[in-house]
Amino acid sequence: MLSYIIRRVFLMIPTLLGIMLINFAIIQFAPGGPVEQAIAEFQGQGVDATARFSGTGSDVQGGDSASVGAGDSGGLSKYRGAQGLRPEIIAQIEKQFGFDKPAHERFFLMVSNYVRFDFGESYFSNKKVVDLIIDKMPVSISLGLWTVLITYLISIPLGIRKAVQDDSRFDVWTSGVIVVGYAIPSFLFAILLIVMFAGGQYFDIFPLRGLTSEEWDTYPVWKQILDYFWHITLPVISLVIGSFATLTMLTKNSFLDQIKLQYVQTAKAKGLSESKILYGHVFRNAMLIVIAGFPALLVSVLFTGSMIIEVIFSLDGLGLLGFEAALNRDYPIMFATLFIFTLLGMVIQLVRDIMYTIIDPRIDFEANRS
Repeated sequence: MLSYIIRRVFLMIPTLLGIMLINFAIIQFAPGGPVEQAIAEFQGQGVDATARFSGTGSDVQGGDSASVGAGDSGGLSKYRGAQGLRPEIIAQIEKQFGFDKPAHERFFLMVSNYVRFDFGESYFSNKKVVDLIIDKMPVSISLGLWTVLITYLISIPLGIRKAVQDDSRFDVWTSGVIVVGYAIPSFLFAILLIVMFAGGQYFDIFPLRGLTSEEWDTYPVWKQILDYFWHITLPVISLVIGSFATLTMLTKNSFLDQIKLQYVQTAKAKGLSESKILYGHVFRNAMLIVIAGFPALLVSVLFTGSMIIEVIFSLDGLGLLGFEAALNRDYPIMFATLFIFTLLGMVIQLVRDIMYTIIDPRIDFEANRS
């Protein structure tokens, strides 16, 4: 198993490199990059905008409206909206964002920095990307971990009971609830919860925004814990509603497939109790497919699934950070979040494989090596 783990760790390197290379190449063809946005801001604000571009040189700092519109080569610029700007100004803006180097040099420079976990600085907030990610991470980790934990705690027991009582009244009405929960998008359910329980029209029980209260630092420990759970209740419920339906049905179908196999009938013929058969034999085999979906669920909740929820409940997390970075073409943040979540996903997949061998010792990844 150790040699398998080592091989998987080394395979992460070309996988990460390939993902970053493909996305970097796609970004090169995307319009409205940071240089174009800076040029648009410069054009819109005139000379006052020059203060924003530190290190743009004396020509820019001392330029006037005539110099901005005087360049006859600006019309040949490769950037949209750069007509009328002198090439010197454009070159200085390119240097500001590092676009004065060829694309391949920028890519290898980025990779060399990422190896040292140096993600650079945000283009537009003038803060280190790693500091921004660390600031936003507690919100996303809170949403992700609690959502995944509650989803598994609900879905696995519910799926097992639905499998044991297949086609019963309990199975039918719980399936109806699951279908309704799956049909309602998490953001729509979040709005419903706000209307019902956050002072919308009916009850004012839960807060509408933030992960903690403004006076949280002054509270004693027990009150800090209560305040934290008070704020996170509605966002987590919104995310769980959209997640537990698929996992519940997956658990049920997986257990049904195993229950119908011959070894279960043999165990019953030997007089083993139902709980012994269900949790001593069926559980290990049925849970493999459930564990397989863990990495995708966790990463989706941490990044994509929580983005809209973060917006609705004013939670400043990684999902919202990545979304705003994509809108602003803040490439350091975009590539840093891509790198981190790709690496996180691959590590979780490795942990999943290790859990496979713990749940079912018969699985041997070394034996499958050709």
